[in-house]
Amino acid sequence: QVQVVESGGGSVQTGGSLKLSCAVSGYTTRLAWFRQAPGKDREGVARILTGSGSTVYADSVKGRFTISQDRAKDRATVFLQMNNLKPEDSAMYYCAATARLSGPSFKESYWDYWGQGTQVTVSS
Repeated sequence: QVQVVESGGGSVQTGGSLKLSCAVSGYTTRLAWFRQAPGKDREGVARILTGSGSTVYADSVKGRFTISQDRAKDRATVFLQMNNLKPEDSAMYYCAATARLSGPSFKESYWDYWGQGTQVTVSS
């Protein structure tokens, strides 16, 4: 069973930075970060393939957010470095994992394992 635990959320002013971490145990092929603001649908932010390290980003965060990973056998830590934060980045951020081999990067139903979420608040 894959376990997913996020950490690192908090409050920051516009233009500031935060780094989220997510500890993942178990075999996975893909890791991702999603976010959900109040009253909005959950949206994909960034995805990384655990084997190749290939990444995909939502247009709204390109150039500001970076997803990366540290891996060991059947265990990984995935990071989300967030720079130049804006108030519209405020949301609950979720780490997600799957062991599937292919599929749409940001379709929620594709991701099998989720963390409990960590809050990010950006004030103007």
